Amino acid sequence: RRRRGNRRRTTMSAVKLINPNAEVTRKVDALAINVSAARGLQSVLRTNLGPRGTLKMLVGGAGQVKITKDGSVLLHEMQIQHPTAIMIARTATAQDDETGDGTTSIVLFTGELLKQAERFLSEGLHPRLLADGFELAKDRTLEFLEKFTDKSAAPDDRARLIDVARTSLRTKLAKEMADQLTEVVTDAVLCVRREGEPIDLHMVEKMHMLHRSDRDSRLVRGLVLDHGARHPDMPRYLENCYIMTANVSLEYEKSEVNASFLFSAAGERDKLVEAERKLTDDRCRKIIELKRSLCTEENGYTFVIVNQKGIDPLSLDMLAKEGIFAVRRAKRRNMERLTLACGGVAINSVEDLTAEHLGWAGKVYEQTLGDDKYTFIEEPRHPHSCTILLKGPNPHTIAQLKDAVRDGLKAVVNAIEDGGLVPGAGAFEIGAHADLMEFKRTVKGKSKLGVQAFADALLIIPKVLAENSGFDVSETLIKAQDEAMDTEAPVGIDVESGEPMLPAEMGVWDNARVKRQFLQLGTVLAAQLLLVDEVLRAGRGSRQ
Repeated sequence: RRRRGNRRRTTMSAVKLINPNAEVTRKVDALAINVSAARGLQSVLRTNLGPRGTLKMLVGGAGQVKITKDGSVLLHEMQIQHPTAIMIARTATAQDDETGDGTTSIVLFTGELLKQAERFLSEGLHPRLLADGFELAKDRTLEFLEKFTDKSAAPDDRARLIDVARTSLRTKLAKEMADQLTEVVTDAVLCVRREGEPIDLHMVEKMHMLHRSDRDSRLVRGLVLDHGARHPDMPRYLENCYIMTANVSLEYEKSEVNASFLFSAAGERDKLVEAERKLTDDRCRKIIELKRSLCTEENGYTFVIVNQKGIDPLSLDMLAKEGIFAVRRAKRRNMERLTLACGGVAINSVEDLTAEHLGWAGKVYEQTLGDDKYTFIEEPRHPHSCTILLKGPNPHTIAQLKDAVRDGLKAVVNAIEDGGLVPGAGAFEIGAHADLMEFKRTVKGKSKLGVQAFADALLIIPKVLAENSGFDVSETLIKAQDEAMDTEAPVGIDVESGEPMLPAEMGVWDNARVKRQFLQLGTVLAAQLLLVDEVLRAGRGSRQ
């Protein structure tokens, strides 16, 4: 001991010798700093967990307001200065980026692991033994998770996916709003899903309109563009539309290289201008010829052009006289969505155009909101892209809806890709705790104390669910544990009544990958923080 103490004093003196302004925090103090940081972050997010959690109001320096209970948004927006809290926040946001959920859970679990470990460390137990126990408990819990996952339903069972989306959205939004968006989110994922291909959520456009109520948000099976036609004589409502997705310039373009044209008479200049105009007019005429061959008064078909490049006023005038609805300078991200939603192919040349190159939509119309115009392309035949149209009376409501919809989409995709679901409402944590208590009997040595700490830390999720719902924590938890032992079925906590309930019957499901990720990340992070015995603040900035 004396030799070890001398070595530490030598380390401290060496650091001080190199940098006299360095700050060195010793073993007990370093652990206390890490535990207090984890518990401080835990106390901030604790009240947000679950459907009955409270909201946080974030106010920016310029007075902008954001109201949310999404842990990921809170950790992204808050300015955290403590290095340990920053590590936990980065781990939690990494979980959200990967799985779309579980941010609050991982912060609570990591803080509780350190809190439980502090109890044993104060009695002289070495942190390495606790970390070994954590690792054993994590492996056992992951095995239990595989057995606990329900894989009875088909991956694309719409009723089960709606339950998953509802469980996720109710933790982010008010109950009525969450229930309305549940089917919107589920149908959006099923719309873009294609057999044998990974689900690309970029094909779900999230468009917002700042008016009316959030209850008016809906799913558009098609596309909504945030600009409209650029000619006053163009029709504003069309039905039975051929859709041309084009990347063709219908305007005079400057040459890509520096060039000069020399002419000796004004007539030569006029010929040059006519030749440039003729090139653009010929392109428009070929489009008009295609429209005339496909759209007649007898069949009632109409024609719509969505062009990524520009259309000049003369070309717009030609198209408007033929009753063609034309949108110019469409965003690049919408061009791929448009062909997936309506069919057809993106056209780069007007040569040899046929009906096979075009898409189809049941109706296309323009809606004006103040100075903004929106083009709705709806009722395609076989859409593989769609738009979630979010409406709200103010910007912070729109932002809250966007964050919730993103997490809801991720939850549905996770359920399809995992092929199974985990009963929610704290049922997994209660079941894993009981399984770990049996496993502890088989562990030899002091590592079993790490297993005990891990098992007790898992219960933070059902405890906080009960606490945020306004019920007695100990009574509610004991009831659920007793019910689970008696029925040998997954039993969770009913946040409405505080009584035990069967999550599978109530449609409360969690994603397996979210549970798996938060177990792995939380355990690794807590073990690393436990093994920190000195904190050295000796960067270059401390020399000054």
